[in-house]
Amino acid sequence: MDDKQKPVLGHGEAGIEAGGHRDYVGGKWDEIGKLQFDFLCTQGLLPEHVFLDVACGSLRGGVHFIPYLNVGNYLGIEKEDKLIEAGLVEEVGEELALTKSPEFVISSTFAFQHFTKKADYALAQSLFTHLTADLLELCLRNMRPQVKDGCRFFATFFESETSVDNPESSHDHLNFKYTQAELATLGEKHGWSANYIGDWGHPRGQRMMEFVGT
Repeated sequence: MDDKQKPVLGHGEAGIEAGGHRDYVGGKWDEIGKLQFDFLCTQGLLPEHVFLDVACGSLRGGVHFIPYLNVGNYLGIEKEDKLIEAGLVEEVGEELALTKSPEFVISSTFAFQHFTKKADYALAQSLFTHLTADLLELCLRNMRPQVKDGCRFFATFFESETSVDNPESSHDHLNFKYTQAELATLGEKHGWSANYIGDWGHPRGQRMMEFVGT
């Protein structure tokens, strides 16, 4: 869910129905879907790795990751079940879904414990850009014991040089900005070491932070 300065779409199911599953997650479907897949591959993601797609949405990235990964190695967590449904039916297709057996958890509280596998790699594309700090921390805290030691978790964010007053409540179509230090501190608090990657070619200027499970 990408950068919107105001909620041009409704929040949740109403917004999905009004704007469609591609626009709800920010559009630029082909460009950003391919970008995140190519980035993870340059970071060493192989078909045998278990990959966790955090806030997988309508599978803008999933349409690339699912066919690439070995059977059962794609894990997707998302709070809007209608997005996953649309992604599977309209983008991935029944045949590929049956062949590759992606695994999904519907949760707004980052219930990673419901997956049957632990990830080697994880990505949150356009998630931290829309969350309050307490939900960022919840994500990092809940994820750490449910992934492998050494798991590399990449998260995009809108960067600020100094702390800013973000909106009081998380919203899929509002921007939230954080400093490198703020994200690193949250990660280190819950068993992650942080590595700032920065510019990774995102068309809307989102920066990349890497968290490594320690």
